[in-house]
Order: sequence, then structure tokens, then C-alpha cells
Amino acid sequence: MRFLRWALGAAVAALLSVTAVPAQQVSDTIAPEGALAFTAKNPAYASREMVVTANPLASEAGFEVLRRGGSAADALVAVQTVLGLVEPQSSGVGGGGFLVWYDAATGEVTTIDGRETAPASADADLFIGPDGQPLKFFHAVVGGRSVGVPGTVRLMEMVHKRHGKLEWESLFDDAIRLAEEGFSVSPRLAGLIEEDRKRLYEEPTTKAYFFDKDGQPLQSGHLLRNIDYAEAMRSIAQNGAGAFYDGAIADSIVNAVQLHPTNAGGLTAEDLAAYQAKERPPVCAPYRGYQVCGMGPPSSGALTIGQILAMVEPFDLSELGPHDPVSWRILGDATRLAFADRDRYMADSDFVRMPTGLLDRDYLASRSALLIRQNALGEDEVKPGEPPWDKAEMRTGGMEIELPSTSHFVIVDRDGNVASMTSSIENGFGARVMASGFLLNNQLTDFSFVAEKDGAAVANRVEPGKRPRSSMSPTIILKDGKPAFALGSPGGSNIIPYVATTIVALVDWNMNPQEAVSLPHLTNRFGTYDVEKGTAAEAMIPDLEALGYKVEARDMNSGLHAVKFNGYGLSAGADPRREGVALGE
Repeated sequence: MRFLRWALGAAVAALLSVTAVPAQQVSDTIAPEGALAFTAKNPAYASREMVVTANPLASEAGFEVLRRGGSAADALVAVQTVLGLVEPQSSGVGGGGFLVWYDAATGEVTTIDGRETAPASADADLFIGPDGQPLKFFHAVVGGRSVGVPGTVRLMEMVHKRHGKLEWESLFDDAIRLAEEGFSVSPRLAGLIEEDRKRLYEEPTTKAYFFDKDGQPLQSGHLLRNIDYAEAMRSIAQNGAGAFYDGAIADSIVNAVQLHPTNAGGLTAEDLAAYQAKERPPVCAPYRGYQVCGMGPPSSGALTIGQILAMVEPFDLSELGPHDPVSWRILGDATRLAFADRDRYMADSDFVRMPTGLLDRDYLASRSALLIRQNALGEDEVKPGEPPWDKAEMRTGGMEIELPSTSHFVIVDRDGNVASMTSSIENGFGARVMASGFLLNNQLTDFSFVAEKDGAAVANRVEPGKRPRSSMSPTIILKDGKPAFALGSPGGSNIIPYVATTIVALVDWNMNPQEAVSLPHLTNRFGTYDVEKGTAAEAMIPDLEALGYKVEARDMNSGLHAVKFNGYGLSAGADPRREGVALGE
């Protein structure tokens, strides 16, 4: 097997080039010779506090809160409410999210689950059509049927009550101001409106918001105002999170869902009033002397990443390096094995018993041994393992489609607290239905569309009150009990290999955060090796095919954000595929 050194052409840098506003501009080249990183952005450096988000306006809002003496929890509220306005297709108060939090005072890592829940009326036939067959994806998505009970506002409330320093009401100022005065539609938002113009145009609320008076999609630079959103944020600011779950905002959500003319859903006022965010124990897995901590079920992120890292740890990825196809064979097949377990076993643990041994070291060593070979695992060799159980259950994989949207941000405050949060409305523009100025999620389509296969129950089936399985993977990595890295990404089920590969880049390949998040993507979840179209990753195709993989070049739109904790301060990277920036001092 030959080693391959990839050339990074000007076309690649141009493809992913985005203007950044980093904490400190650095003029040296990101990519050392031979590294597989784009040079579209430079790393950002700061001495004590940092905000990295997917939009400059959100980064500015969060950083201003930190400058006023706010905590990472305070900045989180400002960031999320601005993101929901300026990046509405990805996240917002109409959706949900997961937070991993490091408390500098106690040294503890905790997680908060703000994932959406299925309405009480939801059942196993939610996505079964009149013909008895599962609905086509977008027939399920668009309208009220796919809307779960939003959890983001309760998550914001919980973390602020525990860790906030500033008054709740003051944290909404930027979102309200931008909504009332208007903000400039970004190139990314304009492009996504154009891509989804047919579905957006057919829904009255999104047509009224995302199209001009002539019926044309909004263009980059258009000054967009959202008075409904400003009123909703002002109500939540003045009256607390309860104003979202009861009253005028709640009524607008219920009406938008239940009165949809072609695809009504069953979400009720009682469902909203009953929603609770939940603190859950973090899932932490060892990797080369670090502790990789993330979100447990209903997220599959930390468990699956933990499995991948445990399987690749016996191999010297540092010696192989990022240029060698063998590195990608090991990473790709470890991911395939972990995804087989994910599909079979992982779901909302409040509803589904899960194996106790998914991260058992002996079990994962036996899985890792399958990777000691010259070529790719055959299709019949990639199947769920048999981890230790307290009580085994008959279980099978389901049928769900998890498409990329979502947003991730990292915040570090001057006291050393760290927030790593992934937030989502699921598909781009969610259910394509708006209420009170924000888009509603379509997260219920993250459930399996079928409840059983061949007589066995699907773990991720729809059940009332259940939270759909997610791939969101907000992560904080500890070294000797202190933060070493914090990261995460959007990207549907590709979030998991995006984050796992970035961890390898940071730990094994000694890349700085900007190098790591700029790597061309190569992922293999289900057998086909996906390589990032239009990047230097395409040069790896012949080598991967020689190893026995079917390979497909495709668009792979991550939004990785990462912070590294150095002895002298902080360094950060923002994914060049999106508009994100890092700000700090």
C-alpha cells in the first residue's frame, strides 16, 4: 500500500474560504507541510475567555456577555437566541439540544438534555401512511406531524439558574435588537433559502418570511427584520422560560402544529407544559491518557465515539499519520462496527434497556481485533456485537433518516467554566413551519419510521414522551481532570465520525484546532466510504477502492468548532465550511 501525500490546491481553499474575525489574527500558514488542512482560516488565540459559534453576530453577542462579567452560561443564552434569528435553518428555540458543562470550581463535568420529546398522542404508526408503508421522508417532515416538544428554552433556563451571573433579562438584548432593527442575510442563509425554495415557498409562514414582495428568495445582504421573534424573546426575557411553554407563544406553536392544512400534528398545550430538561451523567471514555466526555442517551454520540476511539487506540495512528490510507481504513471500519451497535442498541434510556457493556474494554478489544487485517471488512463482517448485558432483549435496527443541519458552539469564561453545546431543529429549516417568529423542529423524524422488524422491537421506535435518538456529540476532553479540548459539530449522523476524526487529529496528529476542523472529510458509517467532494480527499479514492471499499465523493457540510486549552491560554478553530468565527481575549 503506497503512502499518499495530498496537495492542497488553490481551488480547495477558495471553495471553503470564509472571512473570519478571530480573537487574534495569526499570519503563519495553518498547514505544515504534508498536513491535510485547508488554509481558509487562521487559528484564534486568547488568554482566558473564548466564544466560537457558527455566525459572527452570535459570537459577538456571546463575547459581549463575557466582557460584561458574565459566565459561559450567560453567554450561552445570548448565543443561542441570536443563532435562532440569524441562522434559523439550523437551530433555535423551536428545537432542542445537548449541553456538556465543565464546572471550574468543582472540576465536575455534567450534561443537560434539552432534546425534544414526542407528544402524548404519538404512537408507532406516526410515520406510516394510509397504504401501510412508511412515509417518504419529506412527506413526514413538512408540516406539524414531525414537530416534537421543543427543549432549548428549558435547557437555557436550567444552566442559567445553576451557573449564571448576570440577570436573565439582560441576556436577550442582542437578539431583540437584531430582530427589531434587522440583520443582514448571510451568504450561507441566502444560498440555503435558494436550495429549499420550493418547500419554503409552499408553506405560508416561511414564504412570508424568506421571500421578498415579488416572491423571490431573499438575497445575501437583505436587511431582515423579525418583529414576532423580538416579541417572543422579550416575553421570555421578562417572564422566564415559562412564557415559552404556557401562554401566547405556546398557543402559537400548538396552532401551527395542529392546524397545518395538509400534515397536522398532535402536539398539545399539555405536552408543552409538561416538558422538562434533564441533567444526565456524562459518558466518559479513556483515550491515550485523556477522558473524552460527552452526552449519553438519548444521544448516541458519546457512546459511539467512545467505541470508535477504543477500537483504534491499539493502532499507532500517530506513526501512520493522516496521509496514509491505512489510518482511514482503521477509522472507517471502527466507525462501521460502532454504528452497527448504535443501530441495534442505542435509544432513549428512559424507555429502552441498553447493554451495560457498550464501553466495556474487553468487549471493545474483541471488536478492535477485527481491524487487524490488510483490507476493508466485508459487508457480512460488519454486524452488531454482543456487549455485556444485565438482561438481554430481542432487538433490531430501525429505519430513520438523520439529515444534516444543526449548530455547535463552545464558550469558555474567565473563571474556566466550559460550555460545549450542540443545538438543532433537525433538517434544514426544520418542519418548514413558523410560530412566533421562529422555525419549529422536525425532530420526530429522528425516530425509526417502523416500530419492529422481523418480530423484533426497534430500540428507536416512536413512543409518547420519548426522546428520539440523536447523533449530536458535544464533547469536553479532560487531561488530569482539567479541560484539554472542547468541540462538536453539526452534520446528521456524520457528526459522530466528524468529531471522532477531529479528536484523532488533535491527539494523535498533534494538529492545532484550526488544522483539525479544516481536515477534508472521509467517513464510513454504513459501508460506502464517503469522501468530501471538491477537496483533496478525492485523491484518496483509488487507495480506498484498492482496500475494497465502495467510494462516493459527496458534499459533506460539517460545522466543527474546537477550543484547545494550552498552558498559556486558549486556541480555537472554526470550520471553514461555514461562517463561524472565534472571539476572545
